Amino acid sequence: MSTKTPITVAKGDGIGPEIMDATLRIMEAAGAQLEIEEIQIGEQVYLSGNAAGIAPEAWDSLRRTKVFLKAPITTPQGGGYKSLNVTTRKMLSLYANIRPCIAYAPYVDTKYPNMDLVIIRENEEDTYAGIEHQQTDEVVQCLKLISRPGCEKIVRYAFEYAKQFGRKKVTCFSKDNIMKQTDGMFHQVFDEIAKEYPEIENEHWIIDIGSAKMSDTPEAFDVIVTLNLYGDIISDIAAQIAGSVGLAGSANIGPNCAMFEAIHGSAPRRAGQNMANPSGLLLGAVQMLVHIGQTDAAENVHNAWLKTLEDGVHTYDIYKEGLSTEKVGTREFADAVIARVGQKPTKFKAISYATAKEPMNLKPVVRKSLGKKEIVGVDVFFHHKGTTAELVAALTPANTDGLSFKVITNRGTEVWPGGNVETFCTDHYVVRYIGNSPLNHKDIVGLLDRVSNTGLDFIKIENLCSFDGKDAFSLGRGK
Repeated sequence: MSTKTPITVAKGDGIGPEIMDATLRIMEAAGAQLEIEEIQIGEQVYLSGNAAGIAPEAWDSLRRTKVFLKAPITTPQGGGYKSLNVTTRKMLSLYANIRPCIAYAPYVDTKYPNMDLVIIRENEEDTYAGIEHQQTDEVVQCLKLISRPGCEKIVRYAFEYAKQFGRKKVTCFSKDNIMKQTDGMFHQVFDEIAKEYPEIENEHWIIDIGSAKMSDTPEAFDVIVTLNLYGDIISDIAAQIAGSVGLAGSANIGPNCAMFEAIHGSAPRRAGQNMANPSGLLLGAVQMLVHIGQTDAAENVHNAWLKTLEDGVHTYDIYKEGLSTEKVGTREFADAVIARVGQKPTKFKAISYATAKEPMNLKPVVRKSLGKKEIVGVDVFFHHKGTTAELVAALTPANTDGLSFKVITNRGTEVWPGGNVETFCTDHYVVRYIGNSPLNHKDIVGLLDRVSNTGLDFIKIENLCSFDGKDAFSLGRGK
């Protein structure tokens, strides 16, 4: 008898318990060997006073099993409640989000019957760090944090995924024509790692035109790898144009733990009615079975599901007169899939996970130095309600021969020494100081001391650094 793999299961809220029960029944019938530990998460945990939506003891189960199959949850409306998905991804370092987006025409309506792409999204960084500040009366900021290790991990995962599942091309989406430091790093790392996989085609698209192309011609793409925010947006778009967000599963992979789920919500208005389609969670569970090495069971589930779909046994959300043969509820749909375990589809291509038996070669991140680091200047951020000319006049006495301001911007657009009278200015200015020679922290403290004597309200600073003589900061002139 096969050794059972321990997994942690959360049945969630709304339709969650129904679709999870259906999913577990199908996996058992397909031969999955699972030892289930159930935990409570979601709405009731939130309302009990736990702002994270997950009890501390639940983490013990996740650390023990390292595999989490999660049904959708409901986050109560109002402030103070954290996203459990974001919390789990970060706490367990689930850096890779994998969302296959596949068309199931003609049984599921789509304009793109040949669509079959996978979006691999970085899961821990970017604006999802959630670091925001109100800086002035009129301006708030959100920090976009991108790390080289984060870029390396997700890009390598994308190429290893393509290699493992026999995909031919990996496409990078970024916006490095504007965000040259953050997105520029992502693109640079992509190009570096792509060289290690000469057998896999690689390309890069700017996110806006790339998204337009994906929405119009999704069959042009195979695997897309991108940053957190972009990936969140385009994966929902891709799932919807493939046919339905309700049919899409999702995997969240880390070095030690993994979480699997549907990408749709808890749909509380459908709860308890035996109507919900369990397919999204079921396909997430298929990803889980592949991840834990139970590829035979994964094939049994996936092929039985495809056979059910092409036999026309459909839940209400995809039922179509003249094409569907039977409209069924959640339980009955599960029964239909179970009845077809061991069968393979005839209209769809049968699924094989033979190549997934080979482990991915996810090399450890190598920490790199960019060379000698020097501080060459500093950006000082001001809350200033007057004119640019008044700001210049007030700051001029704080200049020294070795450190003086060279440019002033407002929301990234130069307003001094150049600028246009038509430029609208808020109360948020950035004054860039450049030194005649490398600076030290005492130089910057001295500058801030002189600035404070002007009576102006400075908000924060950003040191301007070079590495081996190469500037590592944006131009600061709106370019």
